[in-house]
Amino acid sequence: MKVFTAEQIRNWDQFTISQEPVSSIQLMERASMAVAHWISEHCKNHKKLAIFCGNGNNGGDGLAVARLLYLKGFDVDVFVNDSKRKFSEDASVNLKRLRDLSGISVRKLDTKEQYNFDDKTIIIDTLFGTGLSRPLEGEYKMLVEQLNTKKNIKISIDIPSGLSADGMFDNDPVILNADYTLTFQCWKRTFLHPETGKYTGKVVLLDIDLSKIYADATDSDYYVIDDSLVASVFIPRQEFSHKGSYGKAVIIGGNYGKIGAAVLATKSALKTGAGLTFTLAPECGYDILQTSCPEAMFIKGGDTFILNFEIDNDFTCGVGPGLGTHSGTEKSFLNFLKDYSKPLILDADALNIISKDPENLKLIPEKSIITPHPKEFERLFGSTEDSFKRLELAKKKAKDLNIYIILKDHHTQVITPQGKVFYNITGNSGLAKGGSGDILTGILTSLLAQKYSEEETCILGVWLHGRAADIASEKHSKESMLPTDVIDAFGTVFEELNRKEERNL
Repeated sequence: MKVFTAEQIRNWDQFTISQEPVSSIQLMERASMAVAHWISEHCKNHKKLAIFCGNGNNGGDGLAVARLLYLKGFDVDVFVNDSKRKFSEDASVNLKRLRDLSGISVRKLDTKEQYNFDDKTIIIDTLFGTGLSRPLEGEYKMLVEQLNTKKNIKISIDIPSGLSADGMFDNDPVILNADYTLTFQCWKRTFLHPETGKYTGKVVLLDIDLSKIYADATDSDYYVIDDSLVASVFIPRQEFSHKGSYGKAVIIGGNYGKIGAAVLATKSALKTGAGLTFTLAPECGYDILQTSCPEAMFIKGGDTFILNFEIDNDFTCGVGPGLGTHSGTEKSFLNFLKDYSKPLILDADALNIISKDPENLKLIPEKSIITPHPKEFERLFGSTEDSFKRLELAKKKAKDLNIYIILKDHHTQVITPQGKVFYNITGNSGLAKGGSGDILTGILTSLLAQKYSEEETCILGVWLHGRAADIASEKHSKESMLPTDVIDAFGTVFEELNRKEERNL
């Protein structure tokens, strides 16, 4: 799914209006009906609504939603600012329709009022939409600050008021802190970054049938990894195949006291379909690896840490889990990079070793996949002010080095050498545990060994990792789930993928 800017979304609306044809007020009604339907289905225990409407088209949505939900039996209070600012044409139409109904209270916005709602009242925010170009100020800033103090459930329509769709406002702006954001047709970039996404609560995507022609024809460098994209990447296992059909994956990692990282990466590679899986580790990990991963073959790389990085030419390598940064390991690994030209999966201590000297970045083979978390990224490429600027720096480095960067975050980003960015929306905070990154390394190594392209490996890999984590959290909770629980959920994810593939035949 493409992620469009606020301007592109406005053009999408206008294109739909001109092509269907449909009037702008009819399109507003379509959007408002989708919102009203969701609220009526999901808020059955909350019959009282306080809807705060701005004077633009976002406020027009709110006025239409108020009318529709009143007709569905909700007790609705509407708050508008009709004394100073002119309403948009479509908002004016919906305000008149609302006032023609008896039983709905339409009240003036007043920041001096305390708005003492009972616990069952839901606050619905339609003050400002994606057209907001500067931080909130004056009475609207005061109002949002006041609403943020309320413990009531808050639902923002399209975007929380005060939030930009495309980036960050400076100087700590005031933004409505929503519990749910009901947004239309596509994600906004600010929903996907930690500094701004924290205001959205749970994002619900509502399809209002905007023009598919426009969506297909309009370029964007930003995408969300959704089910349709995953389905286009996933390759079901062929019946007439053998272990040689699915490649040779080798995990290079582990040192004394950190063999568990190599175990997790190896198990992950085994459970995601590699034809043959090897672990190159120090001899101190032999018994642990052969006992915990009997399906994988062991290659001795040293005694208590790895000194030998010699592998066969047809191996696909994932390097880093538990590797350590011993001087002997560091020297051997850098010499290995100087002589190796195939794409690698690089994580953890492999990245820490490379980060010690900027010149080491030039040793990374082209089309390799690196998987830094924010601190590892900073050590590699330097610090940035926020995650938006970090992403721009990652795009530059991916292009300069001709590599793929998987920038791990709440919504992990896949950055390609061509400048494309894919945001992953599976996964949860249960992955905020040691070992989760080792699992991802194993997945990526396995998929690349199976001849997925580098881009496909990244997209399917981060999605699979997150989806398995979602299944694990449902069973064990985010607090108690372990990395091994995520590995155990891979089978369920592949069952889902294969069932969807069968239905598409």
